[in-house]
Amino acid sequence: MAPTSRASASDRLNQITKHIDSKPFLELNTPFSTERSARFEDERGNTIKRHTPPAKKAEPPVQKQVPEPPKKMSQQAPHPALLIPGPIEFDDEVLTSMSHYRQVSSESHVGQPFVNCFSEVLQNLRKLFQTTDPASQPFVISGSGTLGWDQVAANLVEPGDEVLVLHTGYFADSFTDCFETYGVKAMQLKAPIGDRPQLDEVEKALKEKNYKAITVTHVDTSTGVLSEIKALSELVHRVSPETLVIVDGVCSVGSEEIRFDDWKLDAVLTASQKGIGCPAGLSIMMVSGRAIERFKARKTRPTSYFGSWKNWLPIMQNYEAKKASYFATPSPQLIHALDTSLKQILSRPLDQRFADHKAASQKVKKAVADLGLKQLASKPENQANGMTAIYLPEGITPPEVLPTLLKKGVIFAGGLHKEIATKYIRFGHMGVSVTDSSRPDITRAIESLKDVIVEVQKNKS
Repeated sequence: MAPTSRASASDRLNQITKHIDSKPFLELNTPFSTERSARFEDERGNTIKRHTPPAKKAEPPVQKQVPEPPKKMSQQAPHPALLIPGPIEFDDEVLTSMSHYRQVSSESHVGQPFVNCFSEVLQNLRKLFQTTDPASQPFVISGSGTLGWDQVAANLVEPGDEVLVLHTGYFADSFTDCFETYGVKAMQLKAPIGDRPQLDEVEKALKEKNYKAITVTHVDTSTGVLSEIKALSELVHRVSPETLVIVDGVCSVGSEEIRFDDWKLDAVLTASQKGIGCPAGLSIMMVSGRAIERFKARKTRPTSYFGSWKNWLPIMQNYEAKKASYFATPSPQLIHALDTSLKQILSRPLDQRFADHKAASQKVKKAVADLGLKQLASKPENQANGMTAIYLPEGITPPEVLPTLLKKGVIFAGGLHKEIATKYIRFGHMGVSVTDSSRPDITRAIESLKDVIVEVQKNKS
């Protein structure tokens, strides 16, 4: 058959347009699609049709190269259930999304597809923190939750300022050390191990001195102590309204209720690898408009370069507005994972998520009591819903318990509070291990803990 005459430019454009409109984007980029293998052009641009029976050309192409992923996958290699207070178990879809649609390893951090993804992440963080105030600002920066401390110390207070740190465990000591690194004077208000500073004590401290900020660890990972944020913020706004309310929510966001607007919070810092259910590597913050104005009114430059909001604020604002921007390279893989995790979290009411964590927590705490064991947080109002810190029986230490738990397929964490580290272990129950009813993680961990305590006691008798 003689070659056909060369088509006009407009005709060829129309053919391409029809092809794109009628075929999925994924198919268009598959090298074995019917259209792409059924026609060629000679060196002059004339179309040469392959001798393919007409009936076959009308058939839809068979896609075998890139199968459609199932909604629920179980692709993780067998492993012990990770039930420490972070990192936690991750959903398969979250892990798979890190490979960027399962086709390429990475992408441009200033390309529009990634910018659109980052924009959705920032918008969904507003929903997770429950803020509709356009003056508030989410931040997502590569780093651990610890970077949140640096951001607070470098941007919201200045050298010589005084802050009040409410102490419920190890992480208040660390936050204090961070402040002092930046030349900020930090005073701690401490409570006995397993307890939290009482509101009357906080009120007394606020009346004695003018503090630029007050910090509270929502859930201290070293003790499992839960702080009351709503009542605390109400107190601060009543007694010392110029004091910023800063919440360390690394071990609470995603498993404990936080109402950023309603509770009039100024900053909540967290990390990706705990209740949010995304691999470690992202420092996440929500900051109020009032705190942003405090930052803008600084007399001195921020005392960090990488953590400076002078550098990051326009970047976050641009990304949320779907505009490419650059200061330091983000991790596209982790942003995709966070995007997937946030969409999973927000796919059902947040109240239901928090209720699920509370129910799982009560189940764990009842099992602990039935074993005759005690929690570090002895008062019910002090007990976190995403983790439990458990005193071991007298004479039993973590090295005698944790390896045996591991053999049974469960990973708990040892003690972290330096004064009692050899006396207790920590059980994390948050994220997908709680919200996915098909997972046996929590029940299995409780049964394993019972068996191990009995075994160790029997061996010692």
